[in-house]
Amino acid sequence: MANDLIQHNPWDELRAHTSARIALGRVGCSLPTREVLKFGLAHAQARDAVHRPLDFAELKHQLHAAGFRVLKVRSNAEDRQTYLLRPDHGRHLHGDCRLQLQHELPAPELAIVLADGLSAIAVQRHALPLLQAFRERFATDWANTPVVLAEQGRVAIGDGIGEALRARLVIVMIGERPGLTSPDSLGLYLTHAPRVGCPDSARNCISNVRPEGLPYELAAHKLDYLTRQALRLQLSGVQLKDESDLQAIALQAN
Repeated sequence: MANDLIQHNPWDELRAHTSARIALGRVGCSLPTREVLKFGLAHAQARDAVHRPLDFAELKHQLHAAGFRVLKVRSNAEDRQTYLLRPDHGRHLHGDCRLQLQHELPAPELAIVLADGLSAIAVQRHALPLLQAFRERFATDWANTPVVLAEQGRVAIGDGIGEALRARLVIVMIGERPGLTSPDSLGLYLTHAPRVGCPDSARNCISNVRPEGLPYELAAHKLDYLTRQALRLQLSGVQLKDESDLQAIALQAN
């Protein structure tokens, strides 16, 4: 009987193609109770994603087991509250960690940073399978390619890490700000010739990496394309266009 009271939306059939909150229906001037409850659950999951800590010990163990060289650093944000209230602290590498990285040899072609960001569960779930997919595509000296775990880090912490390591290019994999249907989206930021103070316009971004969004294989394909082009052209950001989809179409045509 309760279902008979719900006035359905003509966009109902579109719900099969998206997780966005569309065509929710209504009861009088209100939303159906189940939709109100689902919204409350999604909001709680988003809040949990922001505050939940990343299990660095477990992630380090998984990366070692997969054959990656792992380092650990932290930002100037001493705790989660500081990280959330002072974004600038999360952008800067702690001085002791900078000295540690400056003594790492040899200088790598590529440095990869895994930062907890605003969704630790995104990094916990998706960073390793994406890295493995990328490693299969991109040829470099993986034995000497550092994967740097950055605690309380934001995107720009990759600039200080890449500069300290003297890397030609840095890739930051970070938990994105959670949405109400995507609390575990992973973002990728690629910067050629990283240095402290690098503007955001010098970065390329690949967003919403997760099985329900941009799948690992497609994300790895895009990342491989951008990495190769950035190293070849010696640039990144607004000057580097993502034409990986055109490349894939050309390969299929052949």
